[in-house]
Amino acid sequence: MCTGAGGTARRRLESEVKQRNLSRRLVGVAAAALLATGALSACGGGGSTGGSGADKTLRITLANHVWTDVIKKDLPEFEKQSGLKVEVSQLSEDQLAGQYKVKLNAGSKDIDVMMYRPLQVGKLFGKSGYFDDLTKRVNSDKDWNWEDFQKSPRQLTTYEDKVVGVPMITEFEALYYRKDLLKKAGLDVPKTMDDLQSAAKKIHQDNPKVAGFVARTGRSAAVTQYSGFLYSFGGNWVDDQDNSAIASDAAKQAYSFYGGLLHNYGPAQLSTDMSWPEAMAIFTQGNAAFYPEASSLFQNATDKSKSKVADKVGFAALPAGPAGSKPYNVASWALGINSFSENQDNAWKFIQWATSKDEMLKIQKEGVPGSRTSVWQNPEATASFPDDLVKANVAAGDTGVGYDRPVVVSVAEAREAVGGPIVTAIQGGDVAAAAAKASKTFQQILDKDK
Repeated sequence: MCTGAGGTARRRLESEVKQRNLSRRLVGVAAAALLATGALSACGGGGSTGGSGADKTLRITLANHVWTDVIKKDLPEFEKQSGLKVEVSQLSEDQLAGQYKVKLNAGSKDIDVMMYRPLQVGKLFGKSGYFDDLTKRVNSDKDWNWEDFQKSPRQLTTYEDKVVGVPMITEFEALYYRKDLLKKAGLDVPKTMDDLQSAAKKIHQDNPKVAGFVARTGRSAAVTQYSGFLYSFGGNWVDDQDNSAIASDAAKQAYSFYGGLLHNYGPAQLSTDMSWPEAMAIFTQGNAAFYPEASSLFQNATDKSKSKVADKVGFAALPAGPAGSKPYNVASWALGINSFSENQDNAWKFIQWATSKDEMLKIQKEGVPGSRTSVWQNPEATASFPDDLVKANVAAGDTGVGYDRPVVVSVAEAREAVGGPIVTAIQGGDVAAAAAKASKTFQQILDKDK
């Protein structure tokens, strides 16, 4: 959900990768792991189901999440169908990152299936050799149908042209808005960024105590929601040569626009350290007209026990900029197979089942947004979602971008760098100078990745 949970453990893991020579480390830990088990034999990974009894016991590591709760209830069905015994290790996101740091870095074989966040650790794990290559598997089962998964999430779980994970939970950037304020002002739902700016200005002028626009403002936290503005203005984090593009004309325009909306029409005494809970609170207390946010958080705005404006909230696609409407549409969680596992065939059977059309339909009916196009087209799956949010999802599926932050190894460091000009713009400062300074720092981060 684009928050910072697990950041500390993740940064420690990033440091491990940077400090070691990858190829030497992987060879060393693989040999050490085999020696430790007394198993210097030919029963390694690569799809093998060998190992002492490991072929009948599947070990999966999952995060605390509604998706996990539903899957756990259905596990007896999978065990009966497959003849396997499933052992689940369920951890908080921070604990999950810590366990992966210890076990995957040591070449451990006692994790078969791992639930992971592609945006946070996808490139790091891919570069480290932690993922089994799933390319042949996803393309061989036509009934399961890899093409049914939305394009952007599929791209996000691909590393160097190899499929390394299957996305099962998604979110996209939507525009939350107050239907009553638009009606009072005689305005339509904004279709373009210019419309959004004009509407925010008018509503704020007509209702001085109500912000025309609210959004995340924190240097790192704002990056995800700013990303859709960046893409819609024709910008990106990097250029075609994977060099920093955050000082491009398009990026500077996006920084100025996003920050300008908050500077000119944002809440009074606006702080520059807000993440989604603070921004959401302003919106749900009835103090803002427009709010770009992750679709997965919609129930915070529509739940009457949490929101004073629950029955007045609408959802729309992100307004179009000069390059069109390009919200992020990302896989917030995915399932991968440990490259060191000796039980990879059975691990794949679990992923096939957990991400099948039937199982994903069942889970989405519980309010968990999935990644299958066919499920989103099923009225059963969308009954618990607002109709206008479903329409916005369809739009994001067509035009969305598969990442909401720079796709690098040092994610936390990169977010701090590229988020600097957002804060400068909110404060009404020199955006061009801030972007040029941030671009130098970001380029250093990119160079370390190469």
